[in-house]
Amino acid sequence: MLGQAFGSNRSTSLLSEYSNLLGDAILRHRAKIAEKSARVEAELANKLKSEFIANMSHELRTPLNTIIGFSRLIGEHEKRQLSKENISEYSGLIQEAAKHLLAIINDILEISKIQAGKFTLDLHDLHVDEVLGSSVAFFKVAAEDAGVTLIQDISHELPPIKGDPVKLKQIIMNLLSNAIKFTPEGGRVTLRAITDGHGQVRVSVRDSGVGMTEEEIMIAMLPFGQVDGGRSRMREGTGLGLPIAKALVELHGGSLGIKSVKGEGTEVTLLLPPASDVSIGHQSGIKQLARGAISPSV
Repeated sequence: MLGQAFGSNRSTSLLSEYSNLLGDAILRHRAKIAEKSARVEAELANKLKSEFIANMSHELRTPLNTIIGFSRLIGEHEKRQLSKENISEYSGLIQEAAKHLLAIINDILEISKIQAGKFTLDLHDLHVDEVLGSSVAFFKVAAEDAGVTLIQDISHELPPIKGDPVKLKQIIMNLLSNAIKFTPEGGRVTLRAITDGHGQVRVSVRDSGVGMTEEEIMIAMLPFGQVDGGRSRMREGTGLGLPIAKALVELHGGSLGIKSVKGEGTEVTLLLPPASDVSIGHQSGIKQLARGAISPSV
């Protein structure tokens, strides 16, 4: 009996020791995985910051050079004997460059406010179809100039939502601008809005453009992240449109998702809750954006 008890105690001790060893091994393995993940994220963050600095230099210099160059020409109009048509054309170019520069600055200030948790919405009961319709109308000329067919398919039975009309329009215009920008001539961009089975408004912007891989989608959703991030990239932009749109949607209590196939196109879908489900001061967007934030001041 004593031998059996001693054997039993020894077996229990061995099992306990093996269990501790296994637990330690699992913890070390998880620590290695976490360390590797953190290292990869840090490397990606450093890469994005470097690309951001290079790209922002280009983004800021281009409109500034336009403003400085053409304002100098206008200032020397008597010596150069510029015509009224020349002065009008140069003034228009200066104005467009100034608007572009202001938009860049506004994006940076906006994302900084969101990251700092100081962003607030001016919520009202509104009909989202009006916001969608005006956004599509704004981009009709741009789509025609790009040779892209812009289609709207908006249900007439959308429920009212509680939202900030200015920020909702900013979200939709960001998505339409991206879709048109990355869709080649002869392609299509479709804005669709319906009510799902839970009373939410589902808005989607689908294009037949260049598309993205899963990795490229992850980069595109990071603040200042650009899929085409090199100095020789073909399309202008700061890489803030999608992250700001996602954060603003989540501040409304909704969600933003992306489906894309490389070479076939991209679909961005928004889910906006009905007016009764929105809580003022929703912080999800701030938290999500802050987790992937890269400070432009670094």
